[in-house]
Amino acid sequence: MIDKKFHINPKTLELEQVEHGIAYWLRQSGLYILGGIVLGIVFLFIFLLIFPSPREKQLQQEKEALHAQLEMLNRQVDQMQLVMTDLQQRDDNLYRVLFGAEPIPLSIRQGAQRKISYYEQIAQMTNDQMASSLSLKVDVLEKELYVQTKSFDEIIEMAKTREVRMENIPAIQPVLNKDLKRVASGYGVRIDPVYHVRKFHQGMDFTAPTGTEVFATGNAKVIFTGWKQGYGNTVILDHGFGYKTVYAHLYKSLVRKGQKVKRYDIIALVGNTGKSTGPHLHYEVRLNERAVDPRNYYFYDLSPEEYDQMIQLSNNFGQMLD
Repeated sequence: MIDKKFHINPKTLELEQVEHGIAYWLRQSGLYILGGIVLGIVFLFIFLLIFPSPREKQLQQEKEALHAQLEMLNRQVDQMQLVMTDLQQRDDNLYRVLFGAEPIPLSIRQGAQRKISYYEQIAQMTNDQMASSLSLKVDVLEKELYVQTKSFDEIIEMAKTREVRMENIPAIQPVLNKDLKRVASGYGVRIDPVYHVRKFHQGMDFTAPTGTEVFATGNAKVIFTGWKQGYGNTVILDHGFGYKTVYAHLYKSLVRKGQKVKRYDIIALVGNTGKSTGPHLHYEVRLNERAVDPRNYYFYDLSPEEYDQMIQLSNNFGQMLD
């Protein structure tokens, strides 16, 4: 039905029908056509949103498959990391301790991390945070595996030299002391006998009469004999593998510099030289130039019960003899 329009003629004051020209009808037709096109586009857009195309369905399926694969790889890497962590703990706390090797620092195990910008770049390229996280885990795991492999190679080499190592490292008390009555002062903070102040004692003191025999505690080479300030007459042995032992306040040295000695060889006699308040032997064990507790190196001549007794005796906080 065509919409008719009327208006009042101002001259005759009568209601007259408005006559439309061709321009009016063209304009009206254009509006109807444009409205139809817009409505069609809206319906097409809604249809595409609700019903994806075959290509979109394929891409969605591929995306879901890739996501599932990344999830599975992520779980596998997490399991591998747990195994690696267990190997690292065994390496540091068992294997390397067994051979007296220092634990590998965490910074070396993990290695130099790649810059964060590298992983951000991956995330931007793939637009997938999971791929970036997985790449980071694999990179860290790769470095840790390399370091662990090198550590096991080192342990294998130490195992090959284990027999020599066990003959060389300090493993007995330096004086006959099976009754453990000669332990005067142990490693740790003690009272200085001269200045009467608390001072760190880097070795152990064994009371014994002047002239008592002093034994080499492991196979070694004599690298020093002579007088040292505070220590008096002193002998220092180099056992290799980072170990040295010091025997101080001696009455007399029975070895010379450069001489090779074996465990249980008599190398000196107990004395009272240097800063000493009575006849005794001051004994130190040094590992990589750092004094360590000698009590940990008597496993060749003390039973577990005797070792516990020696620990109790040397733990006293009384006055040391030097």
